[in-house]
Amino acid sequence: MIHFDELPEFRKDFKRLVKKYKSLPEDLQEFRNVISTVPLGTSKHFSVIIRTEILYIIKARFFCRYLKGSSLRIIYAYFEDKKTIEFLELYYKGDKENEDYERIQKYLVSNK
Repeated sequence: MIHFDELPEFRKDFKRLVKKYKSLPEDLQEFRNVISTVPLGTSKHFSVIIRTEILYIIKARFFCRYLKGSSLRIIYAYFEDKKTIEFLELYYKGDKENEDYERIQKYLVSNK
């Protein structure tokens, strides 16, 4: 069984986006169901952007029913040994081209 956690920054991203896209809570639950079975993803919509000895940082397309597509991106860390997934960032592709690299670097430093 996989344990899920969220960074405070992720919660802030989520709160901001849920105002626009009402289906996000259900969409996130569906996403959790998928990655609890296959944490590294199953298709070209998932890519490991950083791999260390203790964790994987994965960027995935996040399907939102309200948007009728996958223009949201979600970044999460997967700790294979602890069976833990921690959500780091959620963003809309139209607002922001790429993930917050500084946030990821800070996260990596705090998880050495």
